[in-house]
Amino acid sequence: MASQKRVTKELADLMNSPPPGITVALADEANLYQWRVTMEGPAGSPYAGGKFDMSINLPKEYPFKPPSVVFTTKIYHPNISNDSPPNTGTMCLGMLKDSEWKPSTKMSAVLEFARQLLKEPNPDDAVEAKIADQYRNDRAAYEKEARDWVKRYASGKK
Repeated sequence: MASQKRVTKELADLMNSPPPGITVALADEANLYQWRVTMEGPAGSPYAGGKFDMSINLPKEYPFKPPSVVFTTKIYHPNISNDSPPNTGTMCLGMLKDSEWKPSTKMSAVLEFARQLLKEPNPDDAVEAKIADQYRNDRAAYEKEARDWVKRYASGKK
């Protein structure tokens, strides 16, 4: 099965040589298609110092269909939903849309784009309109709120 071979190789590459600030593991040893990712907030962003957990589900049709990438750690961000389940944590990233997904895209690129999105939000492709407006119109308030959420939800302290 080509999908399984590709997923196995990408997972091994990511576990052996992950992008900076990212760790990848299987969420369930019995399921190659469910990954658990921890992403450090990028330096120079309001998310710096935070650790964000993500759940990645690769469809059986991967790489011909995009993965689903969900932040399981709450985050204040215009491109990441903080709605009620089942949409909580879903990320608006153009490359993950069916219409824009390319089978040549590797998961390392998806994770690097996701981390870059923490550093440079895209308010023009927002899922959280109020946060996008705040990002555009009152950057200091946006950054303060994002830092407060990092302390509350992503500091690793309970």
